[in-house]
Amino acid sequence: MNVSFEQLKSMVVFAQVIEQGSLSAAAKHLDLSRAVVSYHIKKLEASLGLKLLNRSTRSFTMTEAGQQYYYRCRTIAEQARTANQQMENFKQEPEGLLKITCPVNIGLQTIVPALNDFKTLYPKIELDVMLTDEVVNIIQEGIDLAIRGAPLADSGLQATKLSTLATCLCGSREYLRKHGRPATPAELERHLWVVYKLTSGVLTLSKGSKSDSIKIKGKISTNNAAARTAFVEGGHGLGRIPLYDALPRIQSGALEQVLPDYRPPDIHVYGVYPPGGADAKKLRLLIDFLKEYFLKEEKRIDLR
Repeated sequence: MNVSFEQLKSMVVFAQVIEQGSLSAAAKHLDLSRAVVSYHIKKLEASLGLKLLNRSTRSFTMTEAGQQYYYRCRTIAEQARTANQQMENFKQEPEGLLKITCPVNIGLQTIVPALNDFKTLYPKIELDVMLTDEVVNIIQEGIDLAIRGAPLADSGLQATKLSTLATCLCGSREYLRKHGRPATPAELERHLWVVYKLTSGVLTLSKGSKSDSIKIKGKISTNNAAARTAFVEGGHGLGRIPLYDALPRIQSGALEQVLPDYRPPDIHVYGVYPPGGADAKKLRLLIDFLKEYFLKEEKRIDLR
């Protein structure tokens, strides 16, 4: 079924009627008359051959078809707004201060290199970057964007997923020579681990549709990802390490991958910001830039 330009307009009008709560409010928001808004809804229903709204004198409710159709119409309207915003970015060079916080290791390994490129692209934007493994109160500290490796715990904040980072199991050559190379997930429980305190003491490995859960323990634990990698490299135990951190050490021979056919959990990287923060153009540009940057890095860094 082909979609005409006129129907696209009607779809945007329909989305606004739902979002504004009435035909009159949608008309005011779109700078149209109520009669024109009503015309678009009726024409849309006629072209689809379906009723989208159950209307009474003062209110309306969506039909089941209307609910499903609204989600599609909303997406079209949002994409149009995004396209306009992107064009607006070309017209006016963004400026102002962005305060960013992120964990130390991922900050040094990925975020700082990304911010180097971002600053070159937008030289008028000032950056204040705080690297810390502590969870910062971004409201109190006036942070625009916090990079975190877990979903939101505070519903008063907003978040967007920036990337999914693969991890792998590693040990040093000396450790594996001394303690042996595990051949199955069950054997991992007999090994020493460098424990990362910010994760669970249970590790789940997957291979196809099968998964194994193992308990890990060791004589060294740390809350710093860079320290964990250093202790693993020093031969003090096995570790689950982000691929971006492990790959250069595997290539140099400092670390060796363990059970490469089994996949440990990925790290989901989120950008967390205050309510309404992403409405600021400079923050929106940074979030979009980081998503694109991470996507390129994911394609570049891959052991599989």
